[in-house]
Amino acid sequence: MDFSYILSSAVPRFETFSTFGFTKTEDGYVYRKNLLSSDFYVIIHADANSINAEVFDSATGEKYVLFDMPNVNGSFVASIRSEVQDLISSFREKCFISEDITKKYLDFLEKEFGCLPEYPWKDDQSCVFRCTNNKWFALIMKVKYSQLGIQGDDFVDAVNLKADCRKIPELIDRKTVFPAWHMNKKYWITVLLSAVTDFELLCRLTGESRELAGEGKNTLDTKNKRLLEIKQDTI
Repeated sequence: MDFSYILSSAVPRFETFSTFGFTKTEDGYVYRKNLLSSDFYVIIHADANSINAEVFDSATGEKYVLFDMPNVNGSFVASIRSEVQDLISSFREKCFISEDITKKYLDFLEKEFGCLPEYPWKDDQSCVFRCTNNKWFALIMKVKYSQLGIQGDDFVDAVNLKADCRKIPELIDRKTVFPAWHMNKKYWITVLLSAVTDFELLCRLTGESRELAGEGKNTLDTKNKRLLEIKQDTI
């Protein structure tokens, strides 16, 4: 199973890999661990470009293929996936340095468009950004990896953006850009912020979303800009 998305938002500290239990090889690093279901073990291969996990039957040494089949959702395979996901999460926490893309993106929205986030739903961290015509052009929210078709139930930050319906098929790569979650997939896309490698592209897509939502090109939301200036004056 491919966990290379980690490399999109975090920098590996290779000097810590051996402490976690990895062994250096000619092709990168390898880690093996028996799973709680002692009949199986996992092998993780990692290098500068990829992270992959494979599960094997301890008795036969054969690959447990159901682990890599997302449409198979029995309780047993689900428990193995959960255990491997926890292991990967621990690996990321201990051996990688993460960049807070969400904060960087929020700073961009305020600086570039003079927009402040609105929180329309009580007890929900989701926030929206509006054009002067009051229409949304960005919705930042928490989603599960599994809701985007990626293995894992961890919550991550994502943003819904409006996009040219003619360009959406070529934009979607199911690594960073996905069909819109909880919005019209014909006109919207979901960008997984933790997987963003090209921040300039994210900024460009956001600008295009703002234009498509009804804001003229290079038009600044004066009201929100003034609110931002007041906010900054009080800091």
